[in-house]
Amino acid sequence: MKNITMLKEKFNKIFNKENENVFFSPGRVNLIGEHTDYNGGNVFPCALTIGTYALVTKRNDKKVLAYSLNFENLGVIEFNLDNLVYAQKDDWANYPKGVIKTFKNHGYNIPSGFDILFYGDIPNGSGLSSSASIEVLVGVILNELFNLNIQMIDIVKMCQEAENKFIGVNCGIMDQFAIGMGKEGCAMLLDCNTLKYSYAKLDLDGYKIVIANTNKKRKLSDSKYNERRGECEEVLKEIQKVKNVNSLGELTEEEFEEVRNRISDSTKAKRAKHAVYENQRTLKAAQALENNDLTLFGKLMNDSHISLRDDYEVTGIELDTLVSLAWECDGVIGSRMTGAGFGGCTVSIVKEDCIDKFIQNIKIKYTEKIGYEPSFYIINISDGTRELI
Repeated sequence: MKNITMLKEKFNKIFNKENENVFFSPGRVNLIGEHTDYNGGNVFPCALTIGTYALVTKRNDKKVLAYSLNFENLGVIEFNLDNLVYAQKDDWANYPKGVIKTFKNHGYNIPSGFDILFYGDIPNGSGLSSSASIEVLVGVILNELFNLNIQMIDIVKMCQEAENKFIGVNCGIMDQFAIGMGKEGCAMLLDCNTLKYSYAKLDLDGYKIVIANTNKKRKLSDSKYNERRGECEEVLKEIQKVKNVNSLGELTEEEFEEVRNRISDSTKAKRAKHAVYENQRTLKAAQALENNDLTLFGKLMNDSHISLRDDYEVTGIELDTLVSLAWECDGVIGSRMTGAGFGGCTVSIVKEDCIDKFIQNIKIKYTEKIGYEPSFYIINISDGTRELI
């Protein structure tokens, strides 16, 4: 956690005024259920104790002055509440701008601008959802500063809309939902079709969640994310000709196999298979945790990675190397890529007294093969986005 006093000093130095409000928004990791959210399936994420801080003070005009300690070279980025358009020169500040624009589009009154300082300890480009963390953070700030009385679930939906329509990334609801609705010590099983959700206490009993970052930078909007989504949408249309379903997430494995021969393209059939089977793995994994069956949970994590590698093809040499090395280590229950893929992070469940050796072994072998070191985070699970002070 960044020192709040130090952040207040930075705010004062940059904006030449005192800070009034401090907020925190977590990152998220998905334990299982990848690329299921936009296919109407289930996901099983949790919010993290690493995330994004914001210090904010209202202004008396319509200007927003935004500064990020993670992008200090860009300086203060200024925009006006009456001219909220996407601008490449505004870089990361398009995320808060998009959320403000979306709130206004929904009829919420944002009467004045504000000065805002951001600091995130989520590694940029890691796939732990730094963009959604900023979006939900800004949504909660607007709600609190201007007494909008919006329920968190509606903030979450508007933040997803901002990323879809303003940023232009067709993300599902999971990232914003996990970040906004997080609960300390719990993962959440979320049905992305209905937004029905439940919390599951994570009692790992001598094991820890370890995130490994490939340190390969990737941008979601530049990846094949939209292509994969499009492929699944095309398959769904073919399946709907013979079966009455609204999403791939509604199908069981058996129902999918019954209609698989109606899919004209074998590659697209593999994409749909992943969406269906991964959704079922997520339900089985939640049940396994409820039954304290960590061994089954780990096997499902491993199967998830294999499907993401072979059927959905979103892994790549860096993620596959981290996961295969984890599978070789003592004390590892399961390991898989997490996030959209094409770089980013893996998530593993590792016995506590094996973690040091796990990190040491993987760091050496990964660096030998890939040419640069991975980073590791032993994580705890956080509450969702909130005001701290």
